[in-house]
Parts: sequence; structure tokens; C-alpha cells
Amino acid sequence: MKLEGVLSVLRSVAPEHLAEDWDQVGLHLAGDLGANKPVRKAMLCIDLTPAVLAEAVEKKCRLIVAYHPPIFHPLKRLADRDWKEQMLAEAVRQGIAVYSPHTALDAARPGMNDWLCEGLGKASVRWSIGVPKHQRSYRYKVIVYAPRAHAERLRKVMSKAGAGGIGWYSDCSFNVDGVGTFMGMRGTNPAVGEPERLETVEETRIEMICPNCDLGRVIKAVREAHPYEEPAIDVFELYGEVDPEDEEQTPGRCHHLVRPISAEALIRRVKKHLGLSKIKAAVPPTYGYEEPEYLGTYDGKQHTQIKNDRYTGGPPNKIESIAVCVGAGGSLFEKYGTADAYITGEMQHHQVLDLYQRGKVVILAGHTNTERPFLKNYRDRIVEQGGGKVEWLISVADQVPIEIV
Repeated sequence: MKLEGVLSVLRSVAPEHLAEDWDQVGLHLAGDLGANKPVRKAMLCIDLTPAVLAEAVEKKCRLIVAYHPPIFHPLKRLADRDWKEQMLAEAVRQGIAVYSPHTALDAARPGMNDWLCEGLGKASVRWSIGVPKHQRSYRYKVIVYAPRAHAERLRKVMSKAGAGGIGWYSDCSFNVDGVGTFMGMRGTNPAVGEPERLETVEETRIEMICPNCDLGRVIKAVREAHPYEEPAIDVFELYGEVDPEDEEQTPGRCHHLVRPISAEALIRRVKKHLGLSKIKAAVPPTYGYEEPEYLGTYDGKQHTQIKNDRYTGGPPNKIESIAVCVGAGGSLFEKYGTADAYITGEMQHHQVLDLYQRGKVVILAGHTNTERPFLKNYRDRIVEQGGGKVEWLISVADQVPIEIV
């Protein structure tokens, strides 16, 4: 497939507009691949490392899809000063393109979070948690009132400061004429009329769209150019056009089980789904552990044992609702405190402590442990969406950097 077509498939699986605002999703390196150059082999990985790059070169892959963005913070130079600069420079020399889906793949349905939920048990319902992308403010509308004679100058000043851009159009504004009234107190110096006398002024209401990054500069420009001592400035948040599917494509999920389970049963399911022998878990005493384990029948009696008797206050609590976020979900979970259990890769100590003290079960499986097993499913999704003409390899050199020893 041509690179342009491959990128189109990747974006259909994980639309880039679903990514978090702070994220760096998309094409990081084009290599020597123009939009019309063919891609016959591509490699999937979680982290792009020198070992993964060497593997891609050996396997003659022209594209690497790295889940984590290899270029997250701006690079000022490629001077071979450290392993990352050396690796990226080598990728350029080898003509290998690099793409990252990251949080767009987390939010997409079906995506990485949905896959993690599939190992937890049958759900009666699964809903998204976190703020849908269209509900996060991308732009503002700035509204100001000015004497009609000054309206044109203000529009030009606001446009120059960054307001008034919509798509490929500039200097966009909406204007309504009306009448304003004011009375200046003693000692004021009104631009129109005299102090201590009610004045009426023919004014124009000017409305202009403004990007987040230019808001402060636009407001400053209005204050400096406006003839009034204290101009009235309104700022409203704007939301983009809403795709109904975006409502359900957010950074996390809440999985509501058909049948409640114990904390230990949930831990076992997470281990099995992720292929892990050990994970970290914070289990409040009120959840206890598994019901008494059945050992067998002998001497004509059924025998059981209790693995952990630290809870003596009656039957232990059961888990019905489970909040899930691959990678690091601490900041998301801080805003969603109604689940019985929380599953993610890693969290800060105080975040775990807070949930634990509120009687919540917390399971930490390791940051990339919650992500890496999904690569096979990701490959299947890419093929289903039309990427089957490319041979998709999963890196074997891409390994978890941290182990519990």
C-alpha cells in the first residue's frame, strides 16, 4: 500500500482527533516515504528503541507504528548526543517512517481500553469515563462593545492579535449595532460625554473566534486599543462539531459486571488476561479475599481453608463496577470515584492511598503490561480496516523495561 493509504487506515482505527490535547499522535518521521511510496512491511511496537529499530531494519520494514510517541517533547537538534537522537537520526538514514496512535487508540471504540475490559468478565453495560473530546474547549468567542466609529479599528486589532480565523478564512466577525448607556462618576474621564451625566452611545457588538493560544494576546490588544477606560469583554468557550460516536470514545471505561466477584477473583482474571504471574494490588480489608477454598472430601467431610482471615466483619464486599485505563490512569481516576475497583498500569502513591482509604480496590499491572498484549488485536483491527496488503510484524525486541524481581 502507499504510505498515504496506510496512514488513512491507521487513522480509521484510531482517529487522531480523539487523542488528548497534550499528546503527540500522528506521523513523527516520514523517512524517505512520500505519500505515494509503497509500504510492504510494517512493524508494531509499544516503545521505539534502538533494538526495535535494528529489528525493523533487518526485517526490511519501511514503517514503524510505535504506540508511545517517540518524539514527545520538542527536539532542538539531531546531534547524536543521546540514544534517542542517535536512534531517530538512524531511522531517517534508513528511510523508515514512524507513526504513533497513543491516546487516540485508548479512546477509540473498540480500542485498547475495551480490550482490557474483555478479560474482566461478562458485562451488563460498559460506558466511557473521562471528558469527550468535543467537550474540551478548543477555541473561544471574544465579544466586545465599542463606539461605532471605533469598531473597524478594533476588528483589525483583534484580527492582527489572532482572532477571527475560521478554517481557511481570516478577519471573520459578527457585528450588531445597538445603544449603550453609562454614567461616569466624579473624577472619571469618559471618551464620550461628561462625568456625572447619563450618556447614550451608538455602539457595535463585535464577536470574533479566537484560538486558546491567542486569547491573552487578543484581550490585551482590545484593552490597549479600546477608547473606553474599562471596556466590557465577554469570553465564551466554543465546542467543535459533535460526532455522536465521540460521546463514547474517551480516555477510560467503566465495566459493570453481570455477576459481582471477589477482589481475588478479579486479580486472577487480570493476571490471566495480561499473561502475568505477579501484579500490584491494594485491597481494603472490607473486601477480604476469596471465599474459603474447597480442598476436597475426605473422612466423609468436605474440607475448606481460608487463605486470609484478616477480615472478620462478615461476608466480604463484592466488586461490580471496574474503572479501567491503560498506562497511567491516576489523573483520570481522581475525577471518577464511583467504581468499586480501579485497574491501570501505574499510579502515584497518594492516588492509590486515597482510593484505598475510600474502600476501593486498586490493581496496578505495570504501565506497558496493560498495553503490549493488545498489539495482536491492533494488527487484526488494521487488517480489518483495509490494511491487509501490508505485512504487519509485531516486534520481539520490544520488551517491558521494568520487572518485579
